[in-house]
Amino acid sequence: MNLSSELIWLCFITLFTSIMWIPYIINRMYEMGAWPALYNPQPDIRPKAQWAMRMMRAHENAIENLVIFAPLVILIEITGSHSTITEFAVVLYFYARLVHFCAFTFAIPLIRVPAFLTGFSVQVILGLSLLKLT
Repeated sequence: MNLSSELIWLCFITLFTSIMWIPYIINRMYEMGAWPALYNPQPDIRPKAQWAMRMMRAHENAIENLVIFAPLVILIEITGSHSTITEFAVVLYFYARLVHFCAFTFAIPLIRVPAFLTGFSVQVILGLSLLKLT
């Protein structure tokens, strides 16, 4: 069975989201030591490095948006609503989320906000495509 472009890019964004935690956990191990970092830390313990805190928030945001994006892509697959628009949109979503993650981590709001809005726009486009409104 061959995967559609939309499902391939869904896989890429899911894998990317699944590894976003690695740098901030390495930072946590550096700041706290390996055992305390691997032990279940209290949720109110914030990293000293501001980039790590921003990266955690970017990861949370990526998860929150993946919950919206993934069902839309899966519904496109189930309904056969593929088009050049949906193919382009899922690629755009991947790069928008990549840029958002980096811009959030490095505190570049003039890039972060447009990247977020691009990802949101893709979600709207996919939803409208499912409703046959594009």
